[in-house]
Amino acid sequence: LVLFAKNQLAAARLSRQRESGALKKEYLALVHHPFSEETQKETIRLSMEQIPGDDPDSFDPSGKRITKMRICKEGNGLWAITHYEAVLQDPFWAVVCCRLETGRTHQIRVHLAYIGHPILGDTVYGAKKPVAGLTGQCLHAVGLRFIHPRTGEPVELTCPLPEEFVRMLEKLRRNA
Repeated sequence: LVLFAKNQLAAARLSRQRESGALKKEYLALVHHPFSEETQKETIRLSMEQIPGDDPDSFDPSGKRITKMRICKEGNGLWAITHYEAVLQDPFWAVVCCRLETGRTHQIRVHLAYIGHPILGDTVYGAKKPVAGLTGQCLHAVGLRFIHPRTGEPVELTCPLPEEFVRMLEKLRRNA
């Protein structure tokens, strides 16, 4: 789910909603490793920054530049806040529901990898080897709530998981 404003006024109103927390976006991610009982539902508050320099890993196979982020010392980057809850898991993987308070580049990917739960299929922040049966990563925006900038009415949108994500989850559940 992606939200675009049609004009500057709508963009300003949506930006204020994002800043105030009225605009909410929910993601599901399939990650490596289960969570302990103590860490199944938490909030990650860590500062992030773009990795400087021309790292050879900063380009995808087609030659497109990849922006890479990292956790940094407090005060050096931009604060990023991710609320998460493991909603399904087995001894090798977990499905995590994530809600963002901030919207930094690669925030969920960086935060989950940093705490030891990289997203399945994420070759930038997780395992460098692609996962058989996946063309990307198992991270998907499933819900979006906001107040319509013109009408003032609440809007709630949902988006089902992509087939590739569902097939991978079914495969993992069969092998459990």
